[in-house]
Amino acid sequence: MNAQDLRNSILQRAIEGKLVPQRDEEGTSKELLQEIRAEKARLIKEKKIKKTKPLPAITEDEKPFELPESWEWVRLGEIFFLQAGRNIKAAEINVESTESYQYPCYGGNGIRGFVKFFNAEGDFPIIGRQGALCGNINRATGKFYATEHAVLTHTFASTDVSWACYFLTALNLNQYATATAQPGLAVSKINHVLIPLPPLAEQKRIVAKIETFLPDLAAYDDAQTELHTLTQRFPDDMKKSLLQYAIEGKLVPQRAEEGTAKDLLREIQTEKARLIKEKKIKKTKPLPAITDDEKPFDLPESWEWVRLQSICTKIIDGDHNPPVGIGCESKYLMLSAQNINNDTINFERVRYLDEETFKKEDLRTKATKGDIFFTIVGTLGRSCVYEGGSNICFQRSVSVITTLIYNYYLKYVLDSYFIRNYMELNAKGTAQKGFYLKQVNNLCIPLPPLAEQHRIVARLEELLPLCQQLDAQP
Repeated sequence: MNAQDLRNSILQRAIEGKLVPQRDEEGTSKELLQEIRAEKARLIKEKKIKKTKPLPAITEDEKPFELPESWEWVRLGEIFFLQAGRNIKAAEINVESTESYQYPCYGGNGIRGFVKFFNAEGDFPIIGRQGALCGNINRATGKFYATEHAVLTHTFASTDVSWACYFLTALNLNQYATATAQPGLAVSKINHVLIPLPPLAEQKRIVAKIETFLPDLAAYDDAQTELHTLTQRFPDDMKKSLLQYAIEGKLVPQRAEEGTAKDLLREIQTEKARLIKEKKIKKTKPLPAITDDEKPFDLPESWEWVRLQSICTKIIDGDHNPPVGIGCESKYLMLSAQNINNDTINFERVRYLDEETFKKEDLRTKATKGDIFFTIVGTLGRSCVYEGGSNICFQRSVSVITTLIYNYYLKYVLDSYFIRNYMELNAKGTAQKGFYLKQVNNLCIPLPPLAEQHRIVARLEELLPLCQQLDAQP
């Protein structure tokens, strides 16, 4: 049960006469009703309020529940005088209160702004009669302006205005609104609605009792809001924590028989040397050593910090001056960062190329099955592993990475908060942030032995779906 449900429950007990006990010495609502009728008759005679049409007697079938003996069922038009406000031009309403615009202006959903003049003065419940929130209850005091979408509720015979506000709220007047594109409440219809009337002294005790609950309801509402925020954030926070544990070597245990990252690095260097000799990849400039200041956390003894380029055979971005494309669909696609979601490729809003143009573009990126696509301009750090099967090339906002380690392990490293935060802090540009290719090459990557990479990925693939299930829960 949320705070609003609790509030509604309290108001329901109040209108049923179950919130405070009845007291014989406080008289009955019949006596109060006689005083209200007498005052209304006097004001009609003095032409201060208008006479309304007689209201039909209340039948037993209309009464939704039993009331205490000292209470009465009455129609709103019997104990109140309901009066719609007057139209005002939007240009005459100021958003803020100033010396010139000092009077609050009430419309169908509460205060609309402030105006230079007023058309009501006193203490009134106000019923909104137009819009999605019609039937809502506000309270206006002092001098103010009521528009034609606000219904002034005049009270009589010292009827407690706070009580009137609480009971009108409990009636949920919105249920009587017309079911149209712009819901509305007719004053004539509201006049017929039933309301339970307690004696005046009991009204005041009901108000006092309700208001003892308000601080606790507010605190409960705040706590619920905070809990909801935490619940909404929890799946994402859990995913961040799992990825961080994974890249720190804390998700699965190390095994001596799996060797070390140093062993793996020697194998990678040998493989790269062979590919360079066979002219399948180009020789790259030596990379700078990783300093202790660049290492954000400690690694297990069998792991090593490495630069991304040292474990890859290709890191390339897309075309910096991409072709316009053709005006019809084709099987040759040029993608940008907007097409790379985490784990998947979105093929909406792609740029179509003719075959000749694609072949020229493909010479640059040569995307092959198993490559990692990694966004480096605009929305930074989204990645996916390419499953193959498409003729695709890229604009500059996407880098294509071919690695000699387990590609899914590297993808999870690139997905980690550690990498994304580093990219956000070091991206360049103003209108659109970019993380340049040299920066991608020099990213520091925590490297475990190859067998451990596979065990880490297997464990993540067990746990990450749980985060998605939590995220999917209402």
